[in-house]
Amino acid sequence: MSKSRGTTGGAPAVACCAPLAIQPLTTEQAAAVAPMFKALGDPVRLRLLSLIASVPEACVCDLTDAFDLTGPTISHHLRVLRETGLVDCERRGTWVYYWIRPEAMAQLSALLQVGAPVPA
Repeated sequence: MSKSRGTTGGAPAVACCAPLAIQPLTTEQAAAVAPMFKALGDPVRLRLLSLIASVPEACVCDLTDAFDLTGPTISHHLRVLRETGLVDCERRGTWVYYWIRPEAMAQLSALLQVGAPVPA
């Protein structure tokens, strides 16, 4: 886990790719971003990410209470989000606090950016 907000324990944010509407991904680019999209493909992880993104930082105690799942299951999902670089965290005493990595979200958003349709 990171010691401060300046460092990350997860994967580096993806800075590799032009928007899909501009050019197709290479095999390497697709392999780099696929884990992030795969992590977001799980409903629990998508909801966790939305809960974390909706506040400046979220305590794992609050995240666990929001689900009808065991603590270890929530911890697994949070680890996947952290390892893919979508969130970061810091331990403070007993609790771990999570926050979104805005640069990762911005890069995924830019990848999916579609320009205005060209009139026929």
